[in-house]
Amino acid sequence: MFGTKMDDADMVAGLRSGGIERRNAEKKLYERFFYFIREGEKKYALSNEDASSAYSDAIISVIHNIDSNHFEGNASIKTYAFQIFSNKCVDLLRKKTTIKERVHKTDVLEDLSFLLPDSARNAVEKLVIKNDKDMILKRLKELGEKCQQILLLFEEGYTDKEIGGIVGFNSADVAKTSRLRCLDKLIRKIKN
Repeated sequence: MFGTKMDDADMVAGLRSGGIERRNAEKKLYERFFYFIREGEKKYALSNEDASSAYSDAIISVIHNIDSNHFEGNASIKTYAFQIFSNKCVDLLRKKTTIKERVHKTDVLEDLSFLLPDSARNAVEKLVIKNDKDMILKRLKELGEKCQQILLLFEEGYTDKEIGGIVGFNSADVAKTSRLRCLDKLIRKIKN
């Protein structure tokens, strides 16, 4: 079943099995469409890092959807994976556009803080920083143990590869994708 080339049926069966068969199928799936990254760079003008991140997210989604029987086999795995990848690329472009718009807006608190004397401004800034840290830690605890561990390890300076080894992921790409998802969850919790 796991020769050099797997057809779609073998891939689905491998991903739905356990143990080493599943790991082999995951690896082959990840490697099979790796060229999508170049497509993302060209078609969506993404950086290699962003296209790689979109690709990792897409492959994780494909694996999850096959595993949970959401993939019905109406299209080839390639077509299915490329559609998810394209959606991830578009999502990244939208996110970047939104972030660029926010950068150009000024923060009212920053504008008002310049009206205060230096000593008062420093005290206010310290309070704001402490309040922000407390709020972030509170939201971090709401994410769950795995996300907490991943984000805290990254904050301590561990690389995605090191985090992957500590947490037990198959690759640095999976660790990076998980870290980015956890960070996105944290940002959404903070905004709410």
